[in-house]
Amino acid sequence: MNRAIDETGSERQASTNRRGFAIALAINFVWINLSEVWRYLMVIRPMLQETFPNDAAIAPFDLTTLAIWAVWDGILVFAATGFFWVYFKSVGASLRQAVFAALFFTIAVFGLLWVGAFNMGLVPARFIWVALPLAWLEQFVAAVIVWRVFRRK
Repeated sequence: MNRAIDETGSERQASTNRRGFAIALAINFVWINLSEVWRYLMVIRPMLQETFPNDAAIAPFDLTTLAIWAVWDGILVFAATGFFWVYFKSVGASLRQAVFAALFFTIAVFGLLWVGAFNMGLVPARFIWVALPLAWLEQFVAAVIVWRVFRRK
């Protein structure tokens, strides 16, 4: 009898965790997509066009770019939300931990992207100083979303 109660409680907890994660994932899907589009159109694209004024193929905004972007954003949303969820489960969920989680995730994903692009001569160093703080802000908001949902489970 006691074992049945434990299994039911565990199943209920797992169901609550899945539901909470799904809610955080859905909210972050909207947030991160909006943030990525805004950052690209308002900051990165103009910087790229200014840096490479004679190359019309730089920073296109067409169907192919949007399709690739959809894949990128899907991976990003799932990876960020999953990382934050596991991070909070491992070290505890707090606003302070959201700051650190966002920093770690931003350095791992966006740091690699922008430092790699700079290292290959594809962008000037100023991109790093603009793109990384904006990426951290995006990921901090995403971490706060996960933190708030995580606390309610």
